[in-house]
Formats: sequence, C-alpha cells, structure tokens
Amino acid sequence: MRLVLIADCFPPLRTSGAVQIRDLTRALVGQGHEVTVLLPGTDQPEAWRQEEVDGACILRLKTPPTKDISYFRRTLAELIMPYAMARNFARSPLAQRRFDGVIWYSPSIFFAPLVRRLKRRSGCQSYLILRDIFPDWAADLGLLRRQSLPFRALSAVARAQYRAADVIGVQARGNLAWLRDLPPRTRAEVLQNWLGEAASAPAPARMDLSPLAGRKIFLYAGNMGVAQGLDVVIDLARALQHREDVGFLFVGRGSEVAQLRRLAGGLPNVLFHGETDPDEIPGLCARCSAGLVVLDPRHRTHNIPGKFLAYMQSGLPVLACVNPGNDLATIIRSERVGQVVEHRDLAALQRRAGELLEEILRDPELPNRCRALSRRDHTAHRAAEQISQALAVGQPKRK
Repeated sequence: MRLVLIADCFPPLRTSGAVQIRDLTRALVGQGHEVTVLLPGTDQPEAWRQEEVDGACILRLKTPPTKDISYFRRTLAELIMPYAMARNFARSPLAQRRFDGVIWYSPSIFFAPLVRRLKRRSGCQSYLILRDIFPDWAADLGLLRRQSLPFRALSAVARAQYRAADVIGVQARGNLAWLRDLPPRTRAEVLQNWLGEAASAPAPARMDLSPLAGRKIFLYAGNMGVAQGLDVVIDLARALQHREDVGFLFVGRGSEVAQLRRLAGGLPNVLFHGETDPDEIPGLCARCSAGLVVLDPRHRTHNIPGKFLAYMQSGLPVLACVNPGNDLATIIRSERVGQVVEHRDLAALQRRAGELLEEILRDPELPNRCRALSRRDHTAHRAAEQISQALAVGQPKRK
C-alpha cells in the first residue's frame, strides 16, 4: 500500500516518540509498503524539505515552533500547525499523490484537519496511534482544571481527532474505557507499544570509571518530567545510601532534572547523565542490573512507557512504581519480569527493590523472560502488520 504517516517527531530528535516513528517507518517499508512521512519543520526557511531515510520519503513542512516555548504559545502554534502543513504540502512535489491509508501519531492532538484533508483527497481509511489520553492525564495531575475553558477546548480538539479516525490504537486495554461516544464507523483496539531491532552503539557512560563502579545499578532512561514523579526514586536512593553495592543512574532530560539534582545533592549512590542517543540505550542497559519505571500516582489512564520496552528488549528486569490499576502492573506480575508497587509507599518500594536484587541473583531465566515478552508483544514488525491490516479493511479497489 501507499501510506502516509504524520507525526511531530522523528530523528535526529531523541525522544521515545521519534524512535517509535522511525522504527514503525522501517517496519512498514520492510513489509513492502510505500511510505511518506509528513513532519512539521519548525527550523527551516523553505516551505518543504524532502529527503529519503531508510527507504521512506520524509517531507518536512514549515510550521511555527512548538517546542521549548510557553504553554500558551505552544497551544497557538499547534493549532496553526496542521493548516500550515496542509498549505505547504500543496506546494510540494507530492501534492497530487494519493494514498491508500493515513496513519498519525498522537501526541500531538492537533492533526485532525490535515488528516481529514488527506482522507478526502485519497478516499482512504485512517489509523490514529493514540499514546496519550490528553488532556485527561493533565487534569489528573492538576495541570488543568476539568471545568476550565482550556480543558474544554483541548477536549474538543481531542474528540475531533477521534472523529477523523476509522481505527484508534491505544497502548493498553484499560484505555479503551476512555474512548466513549465514538462515531459508529470508528473502532478502537489495543496497539502495543513497539521497538525496532536493538542497535549496538557503545554506551555513553563508562560505569567502571564512575562513582557507581562495582554497584548493582538501577537505571532510569527517559524523560524526567511532571508526569513521572521521580522524587520517589530519590527518596529510595536516600533510604539505600548505606548499601555500598547499590546505585541509581538517571539518563535523559526533562523539566524536573534540576529539581531532582537538588533533591539528590550529596547522595553518593546517585549519578545523572544527559540525554543520549537511543541506539546507545542497549549498551547502557547491559551495564545495569534493573530498569526503573515511575509514573505519578494521580494518573488514571494507562501507560506502557517506551523505556519499559527498551529494558525488556535488553533483558533488564524492572522496578516499577505506577498509578493504581495500571495495566503495566498486571503485565509485570503475570510475565514475572520485575517488581511493582501501585502506591507511593517508600517502605514497600524499598522491599520490592531488595526482592528484585535477590531475584536477579537466584533466577537466571529472568532476563530471558524479559526478552521473550519483547519479542512476543512489542516489535515494530507486529505493530506495522496490525496497522496495515486495519487500513486494508474497506480499502477501495483501485483500477
């Protein structure tokens, strides 16, 4: 099929979303599809910029900046973004191209106008990859008030993107309950998060030369923002600072890094490292004993973070502290790939950390269970196949 994939991130960005879009693109191309990726180009002077990456056509379309600016300016820029992309797509050499399916990735929630335009022109089906239930999760964390005008306006935008979709893929079964009042022609399904084949780039940090040398290291690799609530890990590190065999490594960037550094000031068992290339994560995992997954307990939606997939792919069991009822807790327990608590009880988290370290020593099959889960449920090939099959249903016959 001739497919168009719309997203707001792609390498050289190092976010988990950028990695997912890259890996999905590679998988779709590998399955014989002709793939065009449409991206906002916020730092380019020309209306469009075209290149080929891994067999796919990448078209960056000039838009206003949407990253690293105030929330108000970002909202305005994202509202404008799909219209700017549609206008500049019409100026590009691909303006007359017809597609057999439209795929888009959320976040952002603002792509519906562009999706509808491409669908009408091509008469094809569309698939929404819905990773965040926004703005609901922001209200859960107190970032928005549910009765406020901004929340109601953003909810209307989110509903508009649901109406633009023929199929919506959520990352956990528990999130299906959040998709109420969908149009009769729209169906929702679980689309597991995914990763492509692991890379073999050298790890960015030499653990043998760091203050954590010789310790069993708990690794947190990813965004450090308000949605995670990572202060509980600093509390755990403080509770375990008497153990000279245990350390904590934080790798990444985010709005809460400076605050976390302040909280960890003086702790001998904590080390921070800046954002690293995603291809270096497997090498980093190989030098650590367990991965950390942390979500703010106020979340009511379900999340299977990309870092969890990276840990599983590398055979690294997890210590998780997540919101009550999260599907991720069920996965960790049923697949026996780590330890999890569903509340902010530091004593319980400390017990689970000790149990996980003991389990790592006595259970040589633990890494194999992690890798088996990754291979079974979380490959880019499986995600690409599920999406393309959904788009093929109801596809018009072309002469």
